[in-house]
Amino acid sequence: MYTDFYGYPYNLYPRQPIIPSYIRLLHAVPNAPAVDIYANGSPIARNLSYRQFTEYLALPGASYNITVFPAGQTVNPILSTVINIPGGSIFTIAAVGIPSSITLLRIEEPRINIPAGNLMLRFVNLSPNAPAVDVEIQGGNIIFGNVTYTGITQYIPFNPGTYTFNLKISGTGQRILYVPNILLESGRFYTIYAIGVVAGTPPLQVLIPLDGNTYIR
Repeated sequence: MYTDFYGYPYNLYPRQPIIPSYIRLLHAVPNAPAVDIYANGSPIARNLSYRQFTEYLALPGASYNITVFPAGQTVNPILSTVINIPGGSIFTIAAVGIPSSITLLRIEEPRINIPAGNLMLRFVNLSPNAPAVDVEIQGGNIIFGNVTYTGITQYIPFNPGTYTFNLKISGTGQRILYVPNILLESGRFYTIYAIGVVAGTPPLQVLIPLDGNTYIR
């Protein structure tokens, strides 16, 4: 039997270092219960309620079998799917849709340069019944236009300050949400997430977290 291969010295071919990826999870399904989320059979979020984010979790880049259960259960998942996470990436993974039809949306947070003195801002529409929307600075210009459900804009450079935003039905000027007094600081990445139900319960609102590409290196 040919056995020389099995005695070959492995240290001639050192392993490449594993570059971790980072993900956080967002529950953005209005009227859905709190959930537990598993990746390849291991829990990565427990009792995650609507509007909540997890902290960022470091894990190797790979394809993951993701299962989502009502909190406290381990049978009859409400979602089972596969998500690919490239090595060295940062993502928010959002559970979106309505309780009878939940999906996961990958929202990448790219490592890009911020112009000196600026911040970076973008908008994501996760309201399942929202029309295409425009995001407008109060008394100013539209900064993101015609963003449909699950739409993810590019980051744009933005001056730091305190802002009031209006969400309007695209092209009509009809306001569906007023968002006052939002402080945005320089050197940071922010995403404006629209969640909730237009003219329903829970109501349309925004979440504006600090994105991980601000501080994860």
